[in-house]
Amino acid sequence: MMNSVSETNDNPARLLRKDFFAYRNGIIADKLRNAGDPHTIIMGNLLADLLTITNHARNSIGDDARLASVAQELWTDTHSRECRLAAPMLFPPELMSKQLALQWCENIETTEVADNLCHKLLRHIPESQEVMNELISSEGQMQRYTGYRLMQGLLALGKLHPTASLRTLVEAEADQGHFTSLLKDILEELNEMD
Repeated sequence: MMNSVSETNDNPARLLRKDFFAYRNGIIADKLRNAGDPHTIIMGNLLADLLTITNHARNSIGDDARLASVAQELWTDTHSRECRLAAPMLFPPELMSKQLALQWCENIETTEVADNLCHKLLRHIPESQEVMNELISSEGQMQRYTGYRLMQGLLALGKLHPTASLRTLVEAEADQGHFTSLLKDILEELNEMD
């Protein structure tokens, strides 16, 4: 049973953590640990379960500013896989500034977190293309991965259109041998859009 995040004697982030525990899946958690997931707290929640939990929280909390505050609290818990995955599901896209988006991207620890952040939040924010451009030009490999993952999301939504310079950018990154699967997928999408 899910907790009501509007209960008066508990904070919403704490109640969400209780729900993560209620949905724990030891088999998935063990597989993630064995695969090298760096988080010290792994409940093994499926993304679909996290979506159920966060949708319930959205309905209970209601207020966008409060949702953003709870999401920020979850995001800062870099030890918990579920907190890192749930935060982008809660944060209202229209309240995410370019500066905050870039701050969130500074310490992404896994591609799973990057993929979820881009899919659930960053591709929907007003300054998504500017964030993408800054991430792609970043020195950090995980930040560049996140930028290209965001590019893929923006292409899928039709918020970004294929151009020769975009293709050249993706090909140049692919030539460096980084995240080849993602870049191959983007190039295939660009080819289909031509």
